[in-house]
Amino acid sequence: MVQVIVALVVVIVAVGVGLVLRRRQVVEAPTQPRYDVPAQLDRNDFDAQTPWLVVVFSSATCTACADMVRKAEVLRSAHVSVVDVEYTAARALHTKYDIQAVPIVVIADAAGIVRAGFTGPVSATDLWAAVAEARDPGSTPEPELGRPD
Repeated sequence: MVQVIVALVVVIVAVGVGLVLRRRQVVEAPTQPRYDVPAQLDRNDFDAQTPWLVVVFSSATCTACADMVRKAEVLRSAHVSVVDVEYTAARALHTKYDIQAVPIVVIADAAGIVRAGFTGPVSATDLWAAVAEARDPGSTPEPELGRPD
């Protein structure tokens, strides 16, 4: 009987030590992939003669991409070109700019410097405001929209 009690005490102590050690372990937060917007575009890669360029990197199989292309198309004007760079049609550009996810929207000036961009779907209001802010700094109440962190 004494042996059973000793064995039971040893098991209880072992379980208690195990629980204490488990609580002390720090669990790292899972890392999330980060998909970056290009910082510079070569304007020669796009058929655009306007001072401003909005590029939507997309895929034909992505419903959010089609929505982003529709939102961007509204911006087309004498001063803003809109280009849809669909993956299967322009795989080389996706590779060149290291596009790892879609949709990615890029707003670039005449020199190809990216002034704003978005990864993933964004509201039409935020997209349009980011283009307005890029073209005319200080013109919107949220000048940080689409800017890198």
